[in-house]
Amino acid sequence: MTFAGELEFGHEDRQRIYQYVERRGTATMSELESELRLDPGGLRHHVAILKRDGRLDGEGEQYRVALDAGAEEEYVSDDLEFHIRPARQEDLAGIVGAIRQVAEEKTYIVAESVADEVDHENALLRHNELESRMFFVATVADEVVGWVHLHAPELDKLSHTAELTVGVIDEYRSHGIGSHLLARGLEWAGSNGYEKVYQSVPSTNEDAIAFLESHGWETEAVREDHYKLNGDAVDEVMMAVKL
Repeated sequence: MTFAGELEFGHEDRQRIYQYVERRGTATMSELESELRLDPGGLRHHVAILKRDGRLDGEGEQYRVALDAGAEEEYVSDDLEFHIRPARQEDLAGIVGAIRQVAEEKTYIVAESVADEVDHENALLRHNELESRMFFVATVADEVVGWVHLHAPELDKLSHTAELTVGVIDEYRSHGIGSHLLARGLEWAGSNGYEKVYQSVPSTNEDAIAFLESHGWETEAVREDHYKLNGDAVDEVMMAVKL
């Protein structure tokens, strides 16, 4: 998912349109017209070219960055029906809520920072010259109950790696949702050229460590006393899997 030199937009206004949508998550045609002060005819043309080239998606007047992430999948486990699909900008509140609920357990520091960043930026998916950020969600009755998130810096020396977080709110665990989310995230990473995916968790999060180990992840390093949780020093366990 390499971000090639300014995406070779071919026109400065086209680049400005993409960057505006990417920074804000979504934008309407009227917002683009008023904020970028472009000629309406030229604006519609540039949006059409961005859609043609697979850089923007649009439903009616709402546009968002296009990321090829596959279709929605349906699963049934113990009479629970859930779906896993690429996240959309309108999932932002549900994702932030799910992450923060899981983070309340004080065992998922990285995920908590992801929620803060997404909430602050008010943009879920990112793809620019500095970073790429992708989410998939698990939903039950159209409500977000779990997520998998991948983040990668667009730097040559690190472009083969991505950081992952994954979680499911407590009420919907033990149905295989986490495993399906993890598989979907790793499938996307592999298909986009990433060779290694990693994440770090406190050593007290024994369930997460066991979960990742059961899916082939290995501990690469341990940083002693890296976290302070409830006043106690806790080690950081750095785990990874090669694709």
